[in-house]
Amino acid sequence: MNRNVLLVGAGLGGLATALRLATKGYKVEIIEKNSQAGGRLNQVKKDGFTFDTGPSFFSMSYEFEEFARDCNIELPFRYFELDPLYTVNFSGNPKIYHLYKDIKKLAEQFKDVEPGFEAKMTKYLRNSGKLFDDTVDLVIRNNFDSKLSYLFALMRVNPVHIPVLFRSFWQHVKKNFSSAEARQIISLVAFFLGRTPFDTMAVYTLLSHTEFRHDGYYNVEGGMYKIVEGLVRELKKEKVSITYNTEIVDYEAEGNKLNCLVDRSGNKWSADIVLVNADAAVFRGSIFKRKAFSEARLDKMNWTMGYLTFYLGIKCKLPQVSHHNYYLGTNYEEYSSSIPRNPDSLQKPYYYVNVLSKFNPDCAPDGCESIFFVCPVPNLQYKQDWGDKHTVVNSIINDFSKRINKDIVPEIVSKTIYTPLEWQEQFNLHRGIGLGLSHNMSQIGALRPANFDEEFRNVFYVGASTVPGAGLPMAIISSKLAFERITRFSNSGFLK
Repeated sequence: MNRNVLLVGAGLGGLATALRLATKGYKVEIIEKNSQAGGRLNQVKKDGFTFDTGPSFFSMSYEFEEFARDCNIELPFRYFELDPLYTVNFSGNPKIYHLYKDIKKLAEQFKDVEPGFEAKMTKYLRNSGKLFDDTVDLVIRNNFDSKLSYLFALMRVNPVHIPVLFRSFWQHVKKNFSSAEARQIISLVAFFLGRTPFDTMAVYTLLSHTEFRHDGYYNVEGGMYKIVEGLVRELKKEKVSITYNTEIVDYEAEGNKLNCLVDRSGNKWSADIVLVNADAAVFRGSIFKRKAFSEARLDKMNWTMGYLTFYLGIKCKLPQVSHHNYYLGTNYEEYSSSIPRNPDSLQKPYYYVNVLSKFNPDCAPDGCESIFFVCPVPNLQYKQDWGDKHTVVNSIINDFSKRINKDIVPEIVSKTIYTPLEWQEQFNLHRGIGLGLSHNMSQIGALRPANFDEEFRNVFYVGASTVPGAGLPMAIISSKLAFERITRFSNSGFLK
């Protein structure tokens, strides 16, 4: 029996699952809406500059190494560890905090604002490590066939962690540190999940363990898009075809089996098994017309924030700026509580800056820099009009120039702006939301949209809005969970 798989969407989770399947004898075909693979892990080449458009570093490198072993390949990209992890600067303060993994070096920077920082951080990370060790294999790296099986898994978690279920990330950090500087810097990692420390569960303080103790953060030589290029090369070796500029708009089914998907040109795509790498909630609503995932129902779900991203090519070097940098204001609590829904908070932007060319000189012409800015913003449910995007972007550029004591405005030779409108249009993201569904108590584990379809037995999902969640290592884990679902299904005899 030929085990044919049609994969819809060529994001990281989809590419990784395709390679897992192809190396195990499945015949895989990929269709992709856009003109190149990668999904949000993408790239823009413009005016002689190269920009990573989405994630700019990754954690849990061992998940990528395990993936390569599962596929019996050498990992098709090279990466290096970051130390310091990133820098943090507060508005009106010239001091730059370097987030070293060495806690003694880190503590030295807090000696004037947080007495006893080393002991406090050691205790905090010890508890974060216990959270990680007691939950990651039980909850994150597992498939759940039902909500009941998920409940049983949760019951196996050490009950000592129960209090963190009833606290926010910020409340937990606040119990461990007294200074505004330490609290804000340590809680920044909550933003990596697409929400703020004030509406992210304290259980995710386990991310601090992954930052400082467990595995750290990594960059990819040549830029993050090398991950995608490497996977595409491996898929070509396995004779996996990718058809670009093909968007699915409809389907045909018979009973509990999906017969085919229909693209915008009327072409029909069929296979024994269909794997969807589009957003698992959005696809169910927009293509399968499920009432539970209608646009009105989607709006009532808890989503991550929108993102304003822009990409600058400048004709000078910035030796005073590190590779990864966070620039914070003076109203952290007010800003964090309002930014998901309040457009006015954009007048006081907090933002991240990645200088891609810092360690990847091929990404910019000689003497130039390739810079990527990210600012969390309200999604399109709360801010539909982005006619002011240049005003907002210019305010960020001006603030950045002041902080680094260098006016970069006259140095700009290339500028590209993505608002939530562009993210929605290019990647079919609900309301232009950056990282899909958020990770609150009612949307984790088996409470997220499942990676198997509730009606069609031959349809499966992989990616940010299904299990286990958002982030590059989560996409790799998601690919393993989807692969396990598909192999169990194909061995079940249903296709005979």
